[in-house]
Amino acid sequence: MTHEQPTSPTGRRERSVDVLVVGAGPAGLALASRLAATGEAGVEVVDREDEPGGVPRHCLHAGFGTRDLRRPMTGPAYALHWADAAVRAGATLRTGVTVTGWSGAPATDSLAVDVTSPAGLERITARAVVLATGARERPRSARLVPGTRPAGVFTTGELQRTVRLHSRPVGRRALVVGAESVSYSAARTLREAGVEVVAMVTELPHHQVSPATALDARLRHGVPLLVGARVGELLGRGRLSGVVLRRADGRSTTVACDTVVFTGDWIPDHELARLGGVTLDRATLGPAVDGSFRTDRAGVFAVGNLLRGIEPAGTAAREGLLAAAPVLRHLTSGTAPATRVPVQVEAPLRWITPSRLDPADPRVATGGFILRTETRLAPWSSLIVSRAGSELHRQRLVLGATPNRTLRLSATWTTRVRAEDRDAGPVTVSVEH
Repeated sequence: MTHEQPTSPTGRRERSVDVLVVGAGPAGLALASRLAATGEAGVEVVDREDEPGGVPRHCLHAGFGTRDLRRPMTGPAYALHWADAAVRAGATLRTGVTVTGWSGAPATDSLAVDVTSPAGLERITARAVVLATGARERPRSARLVPGTRPAGVFTTGELQRTVRLHSRPVGRRALVVGAESVSYSAARTLREAGVEVVAMVTELPHHQVSPATALDARLRHGVPLLVGARVGELLGRGRLSGVVLRRADGRSTTVACDTVVFTGDWIPDHELARLGGVTLDRATLGPAVDGSFRTDRAGVFAVGNLLRGIEPAGTAAREGLLAAAPVLRHLTSGTAPATRVPVQVEAPLRWITPSRLDPADPRVATGGFILRTETRLAPWSSLIVSRAGSELHRQRLVLGATPNRTLRLSATWTTRVRAEDRDAGPVTVSVEH
């Protein structure tokens, strides 16, 4: 339920809600729709953007909704579906609202955030806060790419906003950096805007999407793929004139183009989580959560791509739906895990989520774990789950695994992690070839 209090001496309007969801992307909206539909909690969703829906609302192509909604939809239609679902269920949806920070020390039990919007300053106190702030691509500056600072340099998100929302021209010849799903999406956006995509480039020796996706993109767009090369330098004064590509053997070549799009290399939008004293996972840089999406701050949950960078919108929405039950349990019981066992990976694996396990409640709401690998894993490799030298689980990778593509691990072994084994240390997931 929502309660409004008189304006405080600081000029902030003070309000209280049962559940505050920060982020109106697929994960936050799906959670709000399911939780509000129970009628047992008042739910408010806030987002700094002017429209709800997150990244999908910029993606005009089809392919959304096929797994979670069982029907193909464009990105804007998919975003509208979840926004409508949340409102119809009874959730309050507010856009143009920016959460600027937490009120009070992170160690306190009170969950209150300060927000600003066209309506003024507010302080919202909640019984539970769900962080669903998503992820973003690293821009050129964060990738430490040397060279001049010309116009014509984008991330996929910046490209889509420029083309879809503002209908501004991009350029004439573009180079796409990356060869994963979002890279092909960027290439499609460029072509639809009348831009020639001269090439896609990746440091890896192969693309990182399903063969069908890559073949479809090459057949439809005729985009050559340059493998084993990285961006060494950007050229041009005022406007980009070319990109220097360097190979591992020292050879280099210059691609003439007036536009470059950096794709992939995702980082969670974790600023609010960090300010709230939530422990971040060292590998994903997102909040460290257990199988019920609980962070180590009581009453604070995290869902969606905030946890690890990018996964398909359907995965984020599914996590939002699954997180509703743990949030409702918290409102009812208010208990927090007494023990959280870390779950970590060994090279060549990059990260795993969830990265914590509650031995008293070992259920993993997602039904399994999501992992990524640094290098390609050969078919019939095995994932080995162990703790203190004891093997808990072995899973064959019949098709192997590829960097930048989702790898899943069964959660059937989690009931074997016992709370009384306090000195057993973390659970480790490794690869056996």
